Amino acid sequence: MRFSSIRLRQPYKSWFYTALGLAAFIAVCIFSPARVLFDETFLVHTFNGLGVYAAPAFVLLSTISISLGFPGNVLAVASGAVFGFVWGTIWSLLGATLGAVGAFLIARILLHRWAEKRFQHNAWLRRINQAIGEHPMIYILLVRFTPLSPFSLVNFLFGLTPVDLKTYTIGTFLGLIPLYATYNWLGVTGKQALQGGDRIPFALALGTLTLLTVLPLLKKKKPTPAAEPERSLSRVKADSLHE
Repeated sequence: MRFSSIRLRQPYKSWFYTALGLAAFIAVCIFSPARVLFDETFLVHTFNGLGVYAAPAFVLLSTISISLGFPGNVLAVASGAVFGFVWGTIWSLLGATLGAVGAFLIARILLHRWAEKRFQHNAWLRRINQAIGEHPMIYILLVRFTPLSPFSLVNFLFGLTPVDLKTYTIGTFLGLIPLYATYNWLGVTGKQALQGGDRIPFALALGTLTLLTVLPLLKKKKPTPAAEPERSLSRVKADSLHE
């Protein structure tokens, strides 16, 4: 009885530490200097005042902040307001990709062995690792395509999978292009709207972001080819038992 009660408490313990970590992260975002990463007005004003150093400073800040787990969407919107659509997309993509690689390497170096030992008997995680190992580029592109994906968390989680660094980097860069181009479009059109310009482009950019968000949800889940043999085998076993 005592052993079973300990096992029942284990999931609650995991949820407790997860909630505690999330609360600590939110506190850092609100009360520490890191809160400026979520202040678009401050970011735009700061980078506009850096002149020729604005682009390298932006890429450096994006790389460091995303490597440490902070989201880069507000930075991406600010880059559109500061650098324009083309260069803003380029600099934000570069910073986001380098930051994602940094988080990937942190997880791969510091947590990969621990995760293998801790979850080596977890069947669900084994299936995930196997699927990613077989089609890594497809999984990376799909995850990067939508704003619904928790970008910062995914960066660390990919570091715990068998995907190699080259595939991860290329897939991340290519997969982020639609999303980060839209973020920068929001920055450009939002700046124009605030200055009294046409608000229709801003509405179109917002609509595009919404479309990228809901598009994965509209796709109906289809049974995988591997599922059919499993069903057939189950039917054969059931029929043999009845006989």
